[in-house]
Amino acid sequence: MTRLLLIAMTLFLFNSSPASAACTCQCVNGAVTPICSSTLDILPICPPRICPITPPSIAPINPLRVPPIGTSNCSMKQVYNNRSGQYEWKQICE
Repeated sequence: MTRLLLIAMTLFLFNSSPASAACTCQCVNGAVTPICSSTLDILPICPPRICPITPPSIAPINPLRVPPIGTSNCSMKQVYNNRSGQYEWKQICE
């Protein structure tokens, strides 16, 4: 019985997939905002934190494209990159 349990636990550990975060709280234009990879995801409640001040810059030209299903418009916004420590322009759809 213990051998069967050990085999079952081993199979469970090797077959389980890693969890992926579909929504994250990021600094967008100087404010904490939830960003999700799908419109079907539930928006998380973002804890308050202080975002770095956004540097003044001119927004790049917004590429013409149809917004994804469940969104009404897309625009270029400055999103803080924790790895580089700088804001980067990304297209965010709402």
